[in-house]
Amino acid sequence: MELIGRDQLGEGHSTPGMARSQAFTSEDTWTGTVVTAARTASGWHHHGEHRSYIYVVRGQARFESPDGQQLLASPGDFVFVGPAEVHREVNSEDQESEAVLFRVGTGPIVVNVEL
Repeated sequence: MELIGRDQLGEGHSTPGMARSQAFTSEDTWTGTVVTAARTASGWHHHGEHRSYIYVVRGQARFESPDGQQLLASPGDFVFVGPAEVHREVNSEDQESEAVLFRVGTGPIVVNVEL
């Protein structure tokens, strides 16, 4: 067993508008957190061949795809983002949002894209 405290989280891969922190990583798994600032939209990105499972802890997070699909997640909600699925997170609230991330797959964790 191993415990990683909040103050022990490492720096995660970056996307404009998001601050990721890493807890555990292995060849095919990545876990950590992400904080999105208030009134911010992240850059467009995907997570390569990883399946992403997201649990919203505080604030609201709107997940958008380039084709116009939108999911609005609140604290206690889970979101799934499939491999290579281009998306961005939008926080339109006056407070930052935070989520716990679980990624399963191989290859790069984050691929930033220009649309």
